[in-house]
Amino acid sequence: MNKTISKVYIAADHRGVGVKLYLIEMLSAVGYNVVNLGTDDINTPVDFPDVAKTLADTMATDEKSRGILICGTGAGMQIAANRYRHIRASRCDRPNQAREDRFHDDINVLALSADDIDIEVSFLVTRAFLESPFDDSERRVRRLKKIS
Repeated sequence: MNKTISKVYIAADHRGVGVKLYLIEMLSAVGYNVVNLGTDDINTPVDFPDVAKTLADTMATDEKSRGILICGTGAGMQIAANRYRHIRASRCDRPNQAREDRFHDDINVLALSADDIDIEVSFLVTRAFLESPFDDSERRVRRLKKIS
């Protein structure tokens, strides 16, 4: 478990509820402070941009937090989340991809597909995202400043 993370905020649209509830259970079991930002109802459609905004607004005052967004494809959440200056979101399907995106680009939000990856793999991807460091070398910090 990465003890430098204050909280893990997690949110999903109606298509991602099952994966979200599974990840909350698994992450809590290994000691993460997980905050559920909704939705919890698979029968009531919600718009993914609204879900991403809720997470982005919540993370704006907590720099040591990380976020997880889940929708059917993961792409919509990634696009919506990256509209916010303090968010660097990436859709990841493999643990190695999550590790690389953290190491190279300091992503602070993981976007997951509820439809395209196995639920157990989503946990492995999430652990890689949460436990991987950022390479804060000068060149990487310089590049991030250019997009911030």
